Amino acid sequence: MDKKIALSDFEKVKQWGTSASLNDDLILLSDVTNLPQMTEPHRLNFIVIGLCQQGSARYMLDTEEKIINQGDIIIVSDRHVVDHVTSSDDFECVGMALSMKFFYEVIREVSDISALFLYSRYHPVMSLSEQEQQMFHDDFKILNKKITETQNHFHKELMRTLILAMFYDLSNIIYRAQSIKEDHQTRSDIIFTRFIRLVEENCRQQRRVSWYAQQMNITPKYLSQSVRNVSGRTPNTWIDNYVTLELRLALKNSTKSIKEITLDFNFPNQSFMGKYFKEHTGMSPSDYRKN
Repeated sequence: MDKKIALSDFEKVKQWGTSASLNDDLILLSDVTNLPQMTEPHRLNFIVIGLCQQGSARYMLDTEEKIINQGDIIIVSDRHVVDHVTSSDDFECVGMALSMKFFYEVIREVSDISALFLYSRYHPVMSLSEQEQQMFHDDFKILNKKITETQNHFHKELMRTLILAMFYDLSNIIYRAQSIKEDHQTRSDIIFTRFIRLVEENCRQQRRVSWYAQQMNITPKYLSQSVRNVSGRTPNTWIDNYVTLELRLALKNSTKSIKEITLDFNFPNQSFMGKYFKEHTGMSPSDYRKN
C-alpha cells in the first residue's frame, strides 16, 4: 500500500462530534462540527453515512471532487480514498460510521439493499426532500436512544434490527435516485450491477469468472473490462471478497464444523479452503473461529 494512503482509524471518528458507540461496530454522531480537515489521502475501511444540516463541505473521493450542501446525504463506502476534506465554519452534520463486518451482518440476507447500497458507492451524494430529511432524523433519534440501553439482553440484536429498518428507508431514497438516473446508465453499469447480484447469490458455489460471464451471455474478457471500468477492481477480487465475507460469517455464526463449511462452499477439500481463507484474511479458519 502506498505510504501516503493510510487506512483511516475507526476510533478517531468519535472525535468528529458528540458520539455514542456500540463496541467496535457502530458510532453514532449527533452533531458533527469537527470534521477533520484532511490534507493527505485516507483509504476508508468502514462506511460513513451522514446528513448535512447546515453549511457545506468539500472533499476528493478517488480523485473526483464532491460537494455536500444542506439537505444532502452522503454515503461513503469502504476502500474509497478520501482526500482534501474542508468544510464551512457553520457546517453541521448528523450521521454514523459502521464497521464493514457489522454492515454486512445487518444486510447479509437482503440482497436488494446490498445492490442499492452498491449504487451509492458510485453516487455518494444525494439531495433529500424535507420529508426524507425528517425520516432520517426520526430513524437516527430512535437509534441514539436505544444505543444507550446496554442493559437490554438483546442490545446488539436490537440495534442491528433498527439499523436494518433505517437501511430500508435509505434504500428507498437510493432507489428513487437510481430510477431518475436509470436512463443515463452505461452498459458497464448494468453489467456490473447484475454481476454483483449474481456473486451475492452464488458465491458459495461458484468462484470462476467464466461461470458468471456465461450466466450473463458475455465473454469473460468483456465482463472483466466492464467491472474494471465501473469499480476499478477485477471480477476475481469481487468474488474473493464476497466468498471471504461469507466464510467469516459461517465460521462466526454457525456451529457447523470446518469440514461441513468446506462442503457448503464447494471447496475440493478442507486443506484447499484453509489455504484460500488464510490467503485472504491472514488467519487459518480455526484461528479465526477461536478469536
